[in-house]
Amino acid sequence: MNLQRKVDVQAFLDEQRFSRFHILLFVLCFLIIALDGMDTGAMGYIAPSLIQEWHLSRAALGPVLSATLVGIGFGAMVVSPFADRIGRKRVLIGSVFAFGVCSVASAFAQSLEMLATLRFLTGIGLGAAVPNAVALMAEYAPTRIRGTVVNAMLVGFAAGNGLGGLMTAWLIPRFGWHGVLVVGGVAPVLLTLALVPLLPESVKFLVANRRPREDALDILGRLAPGARLGDVHLVCEEDAGHGRKSPLSELFRERYAVGTCLIWLCYFMCMVILYLVNSWLPTLFTTSGYSLQESTVTSSLFHLGGCAGILLAGFLTDRFPPARVVAAYFLAAAVLVLVIGYSGAHAGLTTMIVIVGMAISGASASMSPLAAHYYPTTSRVTGIAWMLGMGRFGGVAGTMGGAWLLGIGWAFGAIFSLLAIPAVIAAICLFLLGRNGPPQQEADFPGAAMVEH
Repeated sequence: MNLQRKVDVQAFLDEQRFSRFHILLFVLCFLIIALDGMDTGAMGYIAPSLIQEWHLSRAALGPVLSATLVGIGFGAMVVSPFADRIGRKRVLIGSVFAFGVCSVASAFAQSLEMLATLRFLTGIGLGAAVPNAVALMAEYAPTRIRGTVVNAMLVGFAAGNGLGGLMTAWLIPRFGWHGVLVVGGVAPVLLTLALVPLLPESVKFLVANRRPREDALDILGRLAPGARLGDVHLVCEEDAGHGRKSPLSELFRERYAVGTCLIWLCYFMCMVILYLVNSWLPTLFTTSGYSLQESTVTSSLFHLGGCAGILLAGFLTDRFPPARVVAAYFLAAAVLVLVIGYSGAHAGLTTMIVIVGMAISGASASMSPLAAHYYPTTSRVTGIAWMLGMGRFGGVAGTMGGAWLLGIGWAFGAIFSLLAIPAVIAAICLFLLGRNGPPQQEADFPGAAMVEH
């Protein structure tokens, strides 16, 4: 009988340079995340126009804004984990197409009820896209630079959200709020035409689920054209445990249960902050005397400023304990929102908004690679997806809480000061998580040698 070389997939991926294959995958995932961010933030940017055109109170728009977040939670927790059964690629393409179509349909809603329903359906697609994009990029990126690569990809969310604000400032005077949703929907539909032929399936998924060996070898051949792979037997630690336990139940095994609860609470608090700001910052500015165009442009700078914070966080988490780095970001955010809250809408507010955007966006984006690092590959997608799903309920709390606080007359400064509380709670969760460290898997580290038999 012929003896085959046994090749550990994770070790093989870790030994590769960041190549054209990685760049293409990065660009595709970056675009997915950017369009996700653009569509997620769309309702916050068009909220002032909707209030004016439909003669609504701010509180009345709260359920519509929250409908997207409920859909995102459902998509992340229920739809996204199907990727562990049918593949990352299928779920990604289907989710991107779905949120594009539903966004276009939202532009033609004739009532709050119809708009809320369509935004819920849009949210399902948005929620299913992000965890799989993060997992796919994390699985292909060499472990030594995983934090930097995944965070750089997640800059797309802040960039897309910020670009959405600039786009809104241009589109609304010309086409109304409908144009924002149409553009935000057509773009992801067009992107799916490129995803079908270009997006690779996860090699680890193919090996773990015992899909045809040739499919995995074909992808590895594209990744490393010079590698000799004709006589190899591909293995990964996912294959050893495949089919023995539910990925969801694995999140609550003895070694992961406490960490899972801490990660969920941390991300819940993170989303309270991010979505209150994301949904109501333009409205807070207009109530403080800014014009509609000034408020949308300044709000977009919050997200664009976050890009630098995300990149810096990725660089730091590859060199220092990730939990401590992200905890420091949350503490910085707590200090910054207190400064803004007590100083109010002053002349230097735009600069302060950029800086606080760096802290909040950097912390938020870093939670996904932190979860990818914490969980083993057997439950990585589910771990990321459920963290994101639980966080979206925090987003609902932040969005609805913002509507309620505005409804009872809270001022700009008081609302911003209040955000320091969830930021401190999130930091405490991560300090507790960091004391024990993640239950590491040997195959998650670079340097594991290929074993020949």
